[in-house]
Amino acid sequence: QVELVESGGGLVQAGGSLRLSCAASGRTFSTDNMGWFRQAPGKEREFVAAITWTRVTNYAGSVKGRFTISRDNAKNTVYLQMNSLKPEDTAVYYCAIRGQGPYYSSGSYNSWGQGIQVTVSS
Repeated sequence: QVELVESGGGLVQAGGSLRLSCAASGRTFSTDNMGWFRQAPGKEREFVAAITWTRVTNYAGSVKGRFTISRDNAKNTVYLQMNSLKPEDTAVYYCAIRGQGPYYSSGSYNSWGQGIQVTVSS
């Protein structure tokens, strides 16, 4: 079974940057489609960004132009570079591996990390 471990979260000021990493233990990483989701207090889990095994990317409108998803297959790691952070970006961020289904739907993903807190102060 695949294990996903997020790192790189924390507390930053508005306008600052963070880079989240997600290390995968699976042997099929190079052909896995990956995604990032987030969940703020009192809100549903929402799509943030996705990347296919061919490195096609998709972003939520709220983060497009500020966040960049990428992958390093040699390290079995997917990244989320977050720039120009806003207080509304505060959430627990989750990485996940997609099975079948649309990239923007959490139900399409079958393996999830434990989540990592990102807090953006005003």
